[in-house]
Amino acid sequence: MQTITGFSKLNKTEKINWIASQINSNSQNDFITIDRFWHKDQNEQKIFDDFSENTISNYYFPYGVAPNFSINNKVYTIPMVIEESSVVAAASKAAKFWLSRGGFKSKVISTTKSGQVHFLFDGDKEKLKNFFTVKKVKLIAATKSITKNMDKRGGGIKDISLLDKTNTLEDYYQIDVKFETCDAMGANFINSVLECIAENLKIQALEYTAFTNSEKDIEVIMSILSNYTPDCIVKTYVECPIEDLGLIGGMEANEFAHKFERAVQIAKVDVNRAVTHNKGIFNGIDAVVLATGNDFRAIEACGHAYAARDGQYRGLSSCSIDNGLFRFELTIPLSLGTIGGLTSLHPMSKMSLELLDGPSASELMKLVSVVGLAQNFGALSSLVTTGIQKGHMKMHLLNILNQLNATKEQIELSKIYFANNTVSFSSVREFLQVGPLQ
Repeated sequence: MQTITGFSKLNKTEKINWIASQINSNSQNDFITIDRFWHKDQNEQKIFDDFSENTISNYYFPYGVAPNFSINNKVYTIPMVIEESSVVAAASKAAKFWLSRGGFKSKVISTTKSGQVHFLFDGDKEKLKNFFTVKKVKLIAATKSITKNMDKRGGGIKDISLLDKTNTLEDYYQIDVKFETCDAMGANFINSVLECIAENLKIQALEYTAFTNSEKDIEVIMSILSNYTPDCIVKTYVECPIEDLGLIGGMEANEFAHKFERAVQIAKVDVNRAVTHNKGIFNGIDAVVLATGNDFRAIEACGHAYAARDGQYRGLSSCSIDNGLFRFELTIPLSLGTIGGLTSLHPMSKMSLELLDGPSASELMKLVSVVGLAQNFGALSSLVTTGIQKGHMKMHLLNILNQLNATKEQIELSKIYFANNTVSFSSVREFLQVGPLQ
């Protein structure tokens, strides 16, 4: 692959032709493929082009829905963007299962977010503490032009504190700021406030007469929000008497409940299982986060950090059996928004929020966490009964058939055959080679 100068200044055709020349492919075929995924409406395509940089086309993911979610006694159909059919199927199945057993209950515990000004101070710690105490009000006041609209909505800066981090890094301190961003995810808002505080921190230090000349030279390293939001928490659960679970995967309710509980406990103590356990939760969470135009990378990073908050990475969900009552719950940090960013720009994100009846950020936290718990319930139910591959691979049968260029007739015959046979890439390929059922 050769280097290039000024790639961003090329038009789309020129970009595509250059890429094709670098991968030794047929540029005409590449252009046809890429053109197929452009919006024919130029105004629509411009929206997507402006989301990113060096865009040459769009990369589509399936947009599906999972109906029958009863959440706090209200029924929802949840939008999910994901390429794995078994995820949507499992979420839908879990939703229907709990629909007749009281549904999902969800409650937002807190919605506080944070950001930090990271700086170095080579001087007297007590002087710095006194300086912060004296100047704290001025640091906050300096941000009023940025926070005034958020303040009107009940948000803004909720607290500001000085953190001494010199035990971890020489001369290292933070100004830690707590925020409420209402229905916005708030990343740009938080970063703007932090940069304003950082600039005024340096100004106030220069004016502080108790500092020596060297102490006045505070070095700001960076000012940035934290995607770790352990105080932006939602708790979700399902519960019912064990006998109401009924027969699951051919397993009696009592055996299922105790086996399920043990599977959850294993994810609490074994990191190998915990990672896969939590990946299953995020199968559901990420799909809804994507569908609503939120930042799934931030959600994932925060969730995994939260899973390791006591020093060991653990499963995020919990299960208990008390006096015959089965309870399965998930407590997780979710920093989400329903205004601003892609939620207001992406046509499908806007439609997703309409489908969800125009939720607030707090309401969306509940809906997203519910799908995470439902997904986890579906996966664990399969694991402790029939095994994960039976249902999982059957959902992938069509993908395998398409990959093997199966005909319409072969697809229909394969569906019949593999209804009672194990699905794998090799078994499907062998079936197609053998021909129709004898």
